[in-house]
Amino acid sequence: MHSRFVVGRLGIADVVTVGNAGLGFLAVALASVSPGLAARLILLAAVADGLDGVLARRYGGTDAGPYLDSLADVASFGVAPAMVVVAAVRAAWGFDSLRVTISVAIAALFVVMAVTRLGMYTAHDADSAQTRGVPTTLAATILAAGVLVGFTDPFPLVGLTALLAVLMVTTVPYPDLHTQDALVMGVVQALAILFPHRLGGGFAFGLLFLALAYMFLAPRFYWGR
Repeated sequence: MHSRFVVGRLGIADVVTVGNAGLGFLAVALASVSPGLAARLILLAAVADGLDGVLARRYGGTDAGPYLDSLADVASFGVAPAMVVVAAVRAAWGFDSLRVTISVAIAALFVVMAVTRLGMYTAHDADSAQTRGVPTTLAATILAAGVLVGFTDPFPLVGLTALLAVLMVTTVPYPDLHTQDALVMGVVQALAILFPHRLGGGFAFGLLFLALAYMFLAPRFYWGR
């Protein structure tokens, strides 16, 4: 007999996944108030995104899991980082200028490319040990970590957003992180969330360095590990 409520058909991994979507919404809501706090929520969503995979492997997933994951990622790693970029641009340039309009358009492009990539991932790469294009979680992590370290000057931030938007829809193959490397990344993410300004922002800088290193080096050098 079927449960009367949809929640009764979700697994524990699915619950974490939809919680990820809630974190994405909170990041959007707080982006204009505190871009730094919004960035930390995006990183927390990235931790949840890794955790739901661990839980699915440990306790089993559901047929809805891959679809819920991609939908949640649209909120947390597509819309939320784009709104953080828009908030940073408006804080610096105000509202009435051509450059703000262009910046908002690039942020919208980031969302479009994130949705495109997530759809392609769900259709073609969900069960593979590799994926095509820069993962949306990685792109969002780079933008969020950049904001935490003070990388909020509009010109380079918008330029980085445009670059990541394009890289998400390339056919460059990215291998899945090995378990130990994913654990290291998760620990650094957690430290950046909890202590974003300790040690001169060292944890956020460390996270940004690791994320950029994976983005540029993984397609060529990570496979042989």
